[in-house]
Amino acid sequence: MNDTIVALATPQGAGAISIIRLSGADSIAIISKLLKSKNKIEEANGNSIIYGTIWYQNQILDEVLVSVFKNPKSYTGEDAIEISCHGSPYISQTILRLLLENGARLAQHGEFTQRAFLNGKLDLSQAEAVADLIASQTAASHQIAIGQLRGGISNELNFLRQKLIDFTALIELELDFGEEDVEFADRKALFELLDIINEHTSQLIQSFKYGNAIKNGVPIAIIGKPNAGKSTLLNEILNENRALVSNIEGTTRDTIEEVINIDGILFRFIDTAGLRKTDDFVEHLGIQKTIEKIESAQIILYIYDATNQEVEQISTEMKNWNLDLDKTIVIANKIELISEAEQKVQMEQMKKQGIEQVLMLQAHEMPLEHKSNLMKALIIAFNQNKPQSDVIISNTRHYEALTEAQKAIFEVKNGLAIGLSGDLLSYHLKDALKNIGTITGAIDVDKDILGTIFGKFCIGK
Repeated sequence: MNDTIVALATPQGAGAISIIRLSGADSIAIISKLLKSKNKIEEANGNSIIYGTIWYQNQILDEVLVSVFKNPKSYTGEDAIEISCHGSPYISQTILRLLLENGARLAQHGEFTQRAFLNGKLDLSQAEAVADLIASQTAASHQIAIGQLRGGISNELNFLRQKLIDFTALIELELDFGEEDVEFADRKALFELLDIINEHTSQLIQSFKYGNAIKNGVPIAIIGKPNAGKSTLLNEILNENRALVSNIEGTTRDTIEEVINIDGILFRFIDTAGLRKTDDFVEHLGIQKTIEKIESAQIILYIYDATNQEVEQISTEMKNWNLDLDKTIVIANKIELISEAEQKVQMEQMKKQGIEQVLMLQAHEMPLEHKSNLMKALIIAFNQNKPQSDVIISNTRHYEALTEAQKAIFEVKNGLAIGLSGDLLSYHLKDALKNIGTITGAIDVDKDILGTIFGKFCIGK
C-alpha cells in the first residue's frame, strides 16, 4: 500500500490514444521528473489537466495530457495521475519504463480497485461490480453490474445487517447481566425481524438463478426425437451451418452450444442428441448428456415432426423425460408440409393435454415471421422468472454467503422457538452477520479471498 503503482489502463496495441495510470503518494513527484510544461504539476489543483511533453534521450518522446487527482478525491482514494499519450506501443511502453525507473512499480491484477476498496471508496460488492461491468456483453448484464456498482446490493444488505447488529448487542448485554435474569431484547420483535430478514435473503437467493443466467447466458436445451429438426433449428437461429444435418437418425451424438444476443440478453442454445431408446453405446452416452442439459436448462425447446408424430402422445413423452411444462416450449416443425386445418387440429390436441406454450414453425429455411415469433417466445419465457426486486444477485460468492446467512437465521428462529439460551442465540446471530458482512467487506476479509477476487481483474483496473 505504500508503493506507487503504475499500469497501462488501455488495451495493448496501436490506437488513437493510450492511458497510463499511476496511484500512490509519490505519483505527482514521479511524473514531475518526466513532464516538461509551462505549469508546474506540483502546484496543480486536483481534478485538473496539464499539457506538456515527455522527453527521452534528449528529445521529445510525445506530447501528453496529464490528469491530476488528489486524495481522497480519486478512484483509489490516493494521489493519482493518468497520462494520455498517442497510442503507439513504442510510446506507451517507453513512458511506462521511465515511470518504473523513477520509483513506481508495476501494478498487480485489480490493484487499483483493491486500493479503492481498502481506502473505503468502494465496498467489496461494488469492487466486484467493476469487473462485471467491464466484462458485460449485453444491456441486461450491464444493468445488473451498474446497479451493484451504485450500491444496490450494499444498501439492501447494510439495512439488514444493522438490524441484526442492534439485536445482537442487546442479547450480548443480557449476557453481562446473566445473574439478574433480565431480557433487553424483545424475543417477539426479534422473531418478526428474522422473518423480514429471511424474506429479503430468500428473494436475493432466488434472484441468483436469473442474475447468473444473464451474466453467463440463459441455457436453452433443444430436445426431441431423432430427425425432428433440432440441428436445423439451431442452424437457422444462428444463421450458419453449425450443426451437422442428416436424414440418418442419431446423427447428433454430443451436445453443441452456441450463444447469441436477443434483445440485450445472451441465450445459450444447446443442440442435443435425439431422445430414444438405443443399443448404440456412443448414442446412449449422448442421450445421457441430453438428460443432464434438460435438468440444468432454464428453457426447453421440445421440437417434434408435425408430419409423422402422434401428437396426442407428446404429453406422455414429456412426462417420461421429466420435462417441466412451465419452462418448456413445444415446437411443431415442418408445418409447411401439412395443411392449416391439420395445424389447428394439432393445436387443439395440444391444449387438451394441458400444453399451452406451442409454436408452429418451419425450421428449414425459416421464414422471418417464424423466427420473430420464436425470439419473442424466448424473451417472454425468460422474463417469467424475473425477480420482483430491482436488486439481483449474479455473483456466486454472494449467493453462497447469503445461503449460509439464511441457515444461521433459521438456527436463530429455531432457537427462539425452543427457548435457546442467549449465548447460543448470539453465536448464530454473529454467524449470520459474518456471512452478510463478507459480501460487502464490512468485516475483515481473508487475504486469500481478496487475492481471488482481484486476481480476476485486468491489470490497470
